[in-house]
Amino acid sequence: MKDGVNGVALAVFIFFFLAVTVMGFLASRWRRAENENSLDEWGLGGRSFGTWVTWFLLGGDLYTAYTFVAVPAAIYAAGAAGFFAVPYTILVYPLIFTFLPRLWSVSHKHGYVTTSDFVRGRFGSKGLSLAVAVTGILATMPYIALQLVGIQAVLDVMGVGGGETTHWFIKDLPLLIAFGVLAAYTYSSGLRAPALIAFVKDTLIYIVIAVAIIYIPIKLGGFDDIFAKAGDAFAQINPVTEKPRGALVPGELGQWGYATLALGSALALFMYPHSITATLSSRSREVIRRNTTILPLYSLMLGLLALLGFMAIAAGVKVTNGQLAIPQLFENMFPDWFAGVAFAAIGIGALVPAAIMSIAAANLFTRNIYKDFLKPDATPEQETKVSKLVSLLVKVGALVFVLTMDKTVAINFQLLGGIWILQTFPALVGGLFTPWFHRWALIAGWAAGMLYGTLAAYGVASPTQKHFGGSSAEIPGIGEIGYIGLTAFVLNLVVTVVLTFVLRAVKAPDGVDETSPEDYTADAGDAGVQAELPKLGASTH
Repeated sequence: MKDGVNGVALAVFIFFFLAVTVMGFLASRWRRAENENSLDEWGLGGRSFGTWVTWFLLGGDLYTAYTFVAVPAAIYAAGAAGFFAVPYTILVYPLIFTFLPRLWSVSHKHGYVTTSDFVRGRFGSKGLSLAVAVTGILATMPYIALQLVGIQAVLDVMGVGGGETTHWFIKDLPLLIAFGVLAAYTYSSGLRAPALIAFVKDTLIYIVIAVAIIYIPIKLGGFDDIFAKAGDAFAQINPVTEKPRGALVPGELGQWGYATLALGSALALFMYPHSITATLSSRSREVIRRNTTILPLYSLMLGLLALLGFMAIAAGVKVTNGQLAIPQLFENMFPDWFAGVAFAAIGIGALVPAAIMSIAAANLFTRNIYKDFLKPDATPEQETKVSKLVSLLVKVGALVFVLTMDKTVAINFQLLGGIWILQTFPALVGGLFTPWFHRWALIAGWAAGMLYGTLAAYGVASPTQKHFGGSSAEIPGIGEIGYIGLTAFVLNLVVTVVLTFVLRAVKAPDGVDETSPEDYTADAGDAGVQAELPKLGASTH
């Protein structure tokens, strides 16, 4: 690490940060609607985004600063096991091709803003809707916090904020400024701000990765040398665990864990509220279908990005915090000016998803807690005002979370968030294809999955912590080590199916399904949908 502040890199970083700040505030004038006081406009961008805007928005939403930092950091720490992110992002797109267009259609027809809106409408259950909403908010909060971890990693490497003895306010001031600006333009422009900034973010990331994957191997002597040095490093025995540090190829004992983590993560990715928020902002179901065919380009980028972990080992990068490995690699290998471009890509890569996540969490609170339980007669203007205020509170909460707690705590909660959000899959995806599941069975299955997943994760220890030390544990009945989230999901599904049979047998009352079969294939141009449009954001369902 270079001594002092890297002035050139910092200047380039500030230039791009100021540019996207201006774009964020100008976004309020982009595609401005006559009536901006509705969640359709503030929280979903008027449901007007086309293929390319949606592609950049979803890419900016799913491939975050933490992805940029954590995926290669996992490779740097343990080897090929960290590549699980690549197959899961490949698996996810055929999966979402089957259900996202149906979700878009029914949401557009009925004015649903959140997944909980749909669950309530499909199963006639505010209790189930509340469970989905609370799960979404809980899973999203640490995800927002981890975007701060990405920004902090960049600031630390640039030498901004001083050392460990520096007063906390001075040390964290750059972070406070960054998220203060983020909060301001998100409040002002809503989803239009991250949609516009995502163009800059993704362009920078593609440029940085393209340069890194060519330039750094040339400086390190080629990929043969990189893999050879990485293999030697992984073969060394860790004195704490008394086992090899990692492996270039997952061993036989790790294959169940690798496969279940990839599959479980694929099932969970589009259960997150921010993924659905970006999806529902599209102007037609055909936009969603096209995006599922071109989004895999990001998986190609992710595979190249993961290789940076091997390059950091070959370059001799030594850090006590693995999250600093890739920013430190960039500072060591790139000229200062291009290191600044790379740091800006990571920093902006935090701002875009953090904005979308805070909007998504705020929409869940507003529609499925505030309106459903506190003020059923809330007007669209009141909904928008509450959602704006809650989005600010969510960001403040994430900021406090990161500034007051150890970073490993945030990471552990994010891992737990993945386990939790997967438990909403039966209600959401199951509901898109059949009304057969009983609402009470879905609640019981959700509760069983949440309880088992939380307790199993609590019991996982690591060399550095006693609880929540990872997301994998022994699979009951099989004896292999696998992803806790997927095991909890299977339990959830079994409980849901069995109880549905029982409840159907005793003729337990169903909720009122306000949807009809044709709603799931409707498009924006359909007469039925057009008739519903004036009611968007105003319906009490």
